[in-house]
Amino acid sequence: MARCMATITTMAEASALYRLLAWFSPAYPIGAYTYSHGLEQAVEAGTVRDAATAQAWIADVVGHGGGFADSVFLAATMRAATAGDDAELAEIAELAAAFTATAELMLESQAQGGAFMTVSEAAWRTTPLERLRTAWDGPIALPIAAGCLCAGHGIGEEEAALAYLHAFTANLVSAAVRLVPLGQTDGQRMTAALEPLAGDTAARALATPWQEATNTAFMVDIASMLHETQHTRLFRS
Repeated sequence: MARCMATITTMAEASALYRLLAWFSPAYPIGAYTYSHGLEQAVEAGTVRDAATAQAWIADVVGHGGGFADSVFLAATMRAATAGDDAELAEIAELAAAFTATAELMLESQAQGGAFMTVSEAAWRTTPLERLRTAWDGPIALPIAAGCLCAGHGIGEEEAALAYLHAFTANLVSAAVRLVPLGQTDGQRMTAALEPLAGDTAARALATPWQEATNTAFMVDIASMLHETQHTRLFRS
């Protein structure tokens, strides 16, 4: 019996891992590759100019900016969806929609969130996604959509937050490789170096009430504002 239960647990864990890899893969069609989260302007200004400065910039975004705030909203969404608390779910969705500081960062979160909802409803339908549509009729930020999907499929909060942060980090690293430009090996070195930060950020996010979510990466907000009028652009943010 013990061996049978261990096998069932292993199968469930494997299934959860498969789904997380699918949802947070670059192949998930939400257009993540078109956004740089202000990084393109930082490269244009010379603030980010090599692998070291790119890693430092991304670390700030992940640990103190959108990466942390999104993870707080993701975890809170999972808890509200699991509890069936539609009122709290709507409150979290409303705050997440209003939390971005600039027009481009808002576009980045809400356009990806909308696309995530559409493809998930078509391919991975689950009750929390339906409840979100009923509870909240405003724009849906990416971590809210992702949180509902993860909750509906029984994914653990820790695993979901870390997978989300990996995707967030990997997308910024990919943008840095193209913009600085850097080699692919440099990109993998950065991804490896940022792993402890992603784990620490996920842990802090899980321990932070959603009402206390913060974003203190102010240079990112400034870069995003300047990016809106940047003459030559490859990215939408």
